[in-house]
Amino acid sequence: MEGLLTRCRTSSALAACSRQLSRYIHHRCHHQAPGKGQRLVLSQMFQPQNLREDQMPVLEGKSDSLTCKSQRLMLQVGLIVPASPGCYHLLPYTVRTMEKLVRVIDQEMQAIGGQKVNMPSLCPAELWQATSRWDLMGKELLKLRDRHGKEYCLGPTHEEVVTALIASQKQLSYKQLPFLLYQVTRKFRDEPRPRFGLLRGREFYMKDMYTFDSSPEAAQQTYRLVCDAYCRLFDRLGLPFLKVQADVGSIGGMLSHEFQLPADIGEDQLAVCPSCNFSTNIEMLDLSQANCPTCQSPLTQTKGIEVGHTFYLGTKYSSIFNAQFTNAQGKPSLAEMGCYGLGVTRILAAAIEVFSTEDSIRWPSLLAPYQVCLIPPKRGSKEAEAAELTGCLYDHITGAVPQLHREVVLDDRTHLTIGNRLKDANKLGYPFVIITGKRALEDPAHFEVWCQNTGEVFFLTQEGVVELLRTHVQVV
Repeated sequence: MEGLLTRCRTSSALAACSRQLSRYIHHRCHHQAPGKGQRLVLSQMFQPQNLREDQMPVLEGKSDSLTCKSQRLMLQVGLIVPASPGCYHLLPYTVRTMEKLVRVIDQEMQAIGGQKVNMPSLCPAELWQATSRWDLMGKELLKLRDRHGKEYCLGPTHEEVVTALIASQKQLSYKQLPFLLYQVTRKFRDEPRPRFGLLRGREFYMKDMYTFDSSPEAAQQTYRLVCDAYCRLFDRLGLPFLKVQADVGSIGGMLSHEFQLPADIGEDQLAVCPSCNFSTNIEMLDLSQANCPTCQSPLTQTKGIEVGHTFYLGTKYSSIFNAQFTNAQGKPSLAEMGCYGLGVTRILAAAIEVFSTEDSIRWPSLLAPYQVCLIPPKRGSKEAEAAELTGCLYDHITGAVPQLHREVVLDDRTHLTIGNRLKDANKLGYPFVIITGKRALEDPAHFEVWCQNTGEVFFLTQEGVVELLRTHVQVV
């Protein structure tokens, strides 16, 4: 900037310099990070759309691998792009949605005393060898060796790592417990056959919490506390879920539950009693068991997508790593543990699977990437003279409803018809789509408001639009 001004000292160069400076300022203002007064426009977003199925990027040309709705839709609208088998690029809309989900998770975990940490993904082999899971996990554990010959794995879960961390703290007192430590990080699993997009991949995001209590009774109370927080989380998202009894598997422990979203694409078989609250993974039943063990009513079967899993571990890990605290009698005692997982990217895909139509994504209201999409008239159309009203509406909405700052996007691709852009907006699943159409030429102007999650359409004035959004939009 200073160099540019230095070159503009003579009057003969002033006009040319003014033009240069104008272009410079325009360039800087155009490319700066959007601030409070700058509009988010669709034409500048990195959102590659593949709205025909024959255009979708599929690894190795296997179009028949698009076997579930969420995978197909996420590829179509540019939420994900394949990177390698079981691994995906998460594009801006998906990252926004995931960040919102993590905020909801943070709120629920911290409401029960959770403290957020971040542990290394690269886990030393000796920790896993101490629990025998280095061999027990088999080929699903992604193993590697550094230049010094030291072995590691890329953590699919962190029981060993977090227990070793607690064990390294030699002055813990019962007065400090419980500890509820959690993280939201990438996890890795060498799936033999990755499929269903984000529902079963080799790299994924997970929230994993590890709890340390002073007694079995306190640990079981913490277990119930976290399970209740999971229930509140899924209720807030509006997701229909089942809490089912489950096998402890390779993680181990004495008690386990899965949180399942009923869906035809689900890989888990569940048994549910319609007469009482009993539900279980069928792995927990005898093959001949057809009736509910608590009320003897016939069990019905359904499929589910596992989105959460809880374990009461007891001292399975703390005894191996000697994770101790000093009890009320001044004696060393082993910490009672629990571990609790939520599949973050899996919840996103499962929500799309459950809520969406075959052609269009529908989001839990809290998680939509953007809450509002504005569609101005097509350039050169009869309604084009009302185009400026769309920008005024954008500014009025973001000014009058502060929680919608950064939640409104303007589809400025005015070379396309309103119908084509409405179709795109419908596929992406914005909760509210607002069109500046023929009735915007009325006095007062009326805007066409599509409420995507209810299927309702309203014609409202600018103030009516603002009031609708103020009372109906949920933002986390």
